[in-house]
Amino acid sequence: MTTSLIEHFSALNDPRVERNKAHALIDIIMLTVSAVASGANGWEAIEDFGKEKLDWLRQFVPLKNGVPSHNCIAYVLSRLSPAPFRECFMSWTRAVATQTGSEVIAIDGKTARGSRDRKNNRNPLHRVSTWACNNRLVLGQEATDEKSNEITAIPKLLALLELKGCIVTIDAMGCQRAIAAQIIEQEGDYVLGLKGNQGDLHKAVEDFFITAEANQFSGVIHDYKEERDKDHGRLEIRRYWVTEPLCTLTNIQDWKGLRSIGMVERECQQGDIKTIERRYFINSIPAQAKRFAHAVRGHWGIENPLHWRLDVVLGDDASRIRKGNGPAMMTSIRHLCMNLFERESSSVSLAKKRRKAAWNDEYRAKVMFPR
Repeated sequence: MTTSLIEHFSALNDPRVERNKAHALIDIIMLTVSAVASGANGWEAIEDFGKEKLDWLRQFVPLKNGVPSHNCIAYVLSRLSPAPFRECFMSWTRAVATQTGSEVIAIDGKTARGSRDRKNNRNPLHRVSTWACNNRLVLGQEATDEKSNEITAIPKLLALLELKGCIVTIDAMGCQRAIAAQIIEQEGDYVLGLKGNQGDLHKAVEDFFITAEANQFSGVIHDYKEERDKDHGRLEIRRYWVTEPLCTLTNIQDWKGLRSIGMVERECQQGDIKTIERRYFINSIPAQAKRFAHAVRGHWGIENPLHWRLDVVLGDDASRIRKGNGPAMMTSIRHLCMNLFERESSSVSLAKKRRKAAWNDEYRAKVMFPR
């Protein structure tokens, strides 16, 4: 299966009528991805990059009529349908991902705050993303009008993924019977966070662990794991309990594949300040604390390798692109750039890789068009 960006994205349909195609769609896409990877965050910056790097770009795409104007770039990408772009994105990602045992797929939502269009009364773009924790790749994304619509976006994303042998982790918003059933039907496993939206179930799981802990888990078959991290004067202790007795829960038959429940305690000590946080989970995996911890830790990790870098390094929150499909397209392109940099094997930060891509033509080619 080819891993060429150009081949995977050449299948996109151009939204323009034939007489308005002074620049090929694939040329505009490759120009934009190369520019964003090199530090460009807006339409004018993409055009400026193209003018400075035209000879370099022509090694990979023709750009027969030169560099399109920023107005042309904005026009095309704001009218391009996000769904076909997502299909090309996922096709390319499947081609470059490495098959690993027990891949953890974390699903979480994020709002691009700068995309709010108050003038036209449009909410900011909210996008649900899937992150492969072992591969460190964005697998796909689905845009929603608001955070509450994650419940409808998650099943659409799951349907596009190969889940066999994987553990899917979702926070409390996605803890839904239908979602759990879909994961099992697609031959995956789940670790789902519990909060107030599953009030009775959350309370039952919480009560179980409070009672078990008060009795030092006497007579309760369970597995336990503890992890300690100390860095920059901050100590974090994570404790994981997981068990299979479900006799205190009601209506467990409504949760397809439900096999165990888990509790995680995070204790953080920094100076004189100590905080303790507990979270509860329902799982289709057996009561194996090591596997449970791997899944939970993978989901927490989505905040740093995906959301934090998307905002701080790639400027997703700061973007002021607001018209049409522009916000959705640019977020997808930032995700694509993250995946490209993850494939480049040097062990430096994303920020350093992006700076190097801006300065070094050879390195940028290695990232964008590896041989």
